[in-house]
Amino acid sequence: MKILVVADTHKNFEVLDLCVKNNPDADMIIHLGDGEHEFDDIRRMYPQKAMIYVGGNTDFGNHENTHIAKVGDYKIFCCHGHMHGVHEGLATLVAAAKNTGCNIALYGHTHLYRTEVVDNVYVMNPGSLDSPRNHNKPTFGLIEITDDKRIKMNIVTFEIQ
Repeated sequence: MKILVVADTHKNFEVLDLCVKNNPDADMIIHLGDGEHEFDDIRRMYPQKAMIYVGGNTDFGNHENTHIAKVGDYKIFCCHGHMHGVHEGLATLVAAAKNTGCNIALYGHTHLYRTEVVDNVYVMNPGSLDSPRNHNKPTFGLIEITDDKRIKMNIVTFEIQ
C-alpha cells in the first residue's frame, strides 16, 4: 500500500494536481488541511482513488478536524496539527494517536517536513507543497506499508519542471 501525504497547498491547485499526476501508483491520498478547494477538485478528477481530507486552520468548509484511517493492520491518526500544539512539540499529537490506538500520526500546519518515531508512533509532517518554511523546497510525503507489514516513510522534494 502506497500513501501520498500532502498538506498546506493553500489554493495552489496546479502544484497539488502535478503532485498527484507524478504519483500514479499511490493507492491513497491524504491531505492534512489548508487546501480544501483544490482537494475538492482533485477528488472529482480522481474518483477511483481513496482520499482523506482533514480541515486546517484556514479552511472554512465543514471538515472533520481529525480522521482515523484503517490501512491493513495499521491505524493512522490524521490531523492538521493546529489543535494539537505542534509548534510547541509532538507530545499532544502522539498522545492523541496512542489514545485512539493509532500506529501512525500525520500532521501539517508548520510547513516543515519531519519524520520520526516517537514513543512507538510513526510521525510525519509532509511539509508544504505551496509555501515551505526555512528556505526549504516544496515537499510531500510517501508512506509505504509493505507486504511484510513494515512502515516506510519518506519525504520527497517536489521539483516543478
